[in-house]
Amino acid sequence: MTPNPRQSQLLEEVRAKGAVSVEALAERFGVTLQTVRRDVKLLAEAGLLARFHGGVRVPTSTVENIAYRQRQSLNAEAKQRIARAVARAVPEGCSLILNIGTTTEAVARELLRHRGLRVITNNLNVAAILTDNPDCEVIVAGGVVRSRDRGIVGEATVDFIRQFKVDIALIGISGIEADGTLRDYDFREVKVSRAIIEHARQVWLCADHSKFNRPAMVELAHVSELDMLFTDAPPPEPYPRLLADAGVLCEVAA
Repeated sequence: MTPNPRQSQLLEEVRAKGAVSVEALAERFGVTLQTVRRDVKLLAEAGLLARFHGGVRVPTSTVENIAYRQRQSLNAEAKQRIARAVARAVPEGCSLILNIGTTTEAVARELLRHRGLRVITNNLNVAAILTDNPDCEVIVAGGVVRSRDRGIVGEATVDFIRQFKVDIALIGISGIEADGTLRDYDFREVKVSRAIIEHARQVWLCADHSKFNRPAMVELAHVSELDMLFTDAPPPEPYPRLLADAGVLCEVAA
């Protein structure tokens, strides 16, 4: 589903507080309990929220990501703003690696007018998007294709990435925890992303506000390994201090 504006605001309220009662949500948005219950039912059926007696909370699984089709519509406007900010920062005539994720796919769409790019990717969606740019050479990694999101993973993918040293790695992530660790769900995907980080001169992370304080099972890296963070809202505490201490430039997309 694509949440309407009220439902999107309801999602943000729940994410900010972790768990909220139906009554509190009705009061917060000035609507009836029935309206809130209807919104909550739809959002829960889409896997975006989890219900409990009298209230709603964020899904807390550390082992399974939200389904790809749901992630495509979730925070879509925020991802577009992030993508535009990233595209403005990417110079023409450079080499890039883009990994798996709906945010990196949004970035690919914003790079369609760039000239002289050489892009390596383990994301078939990114490859398909960027082939519409006649002045961009696209190199697709080998490996096992995941049917759910067309990401390419596995040892062959890691070996392929290790052949290169690019100017910029543009990566997405599933979660950023309060200790500064970057986390994801699939250890095979993490191994590829780890190789991408190690074979780039600069690492830029693209992450919307929902990724902060979101748990996931597998540790990928630490914010200290980043050069830039592109997001759509000022990061909550304690992230500003963590980023400053690590020397990471944070750009909040307008």
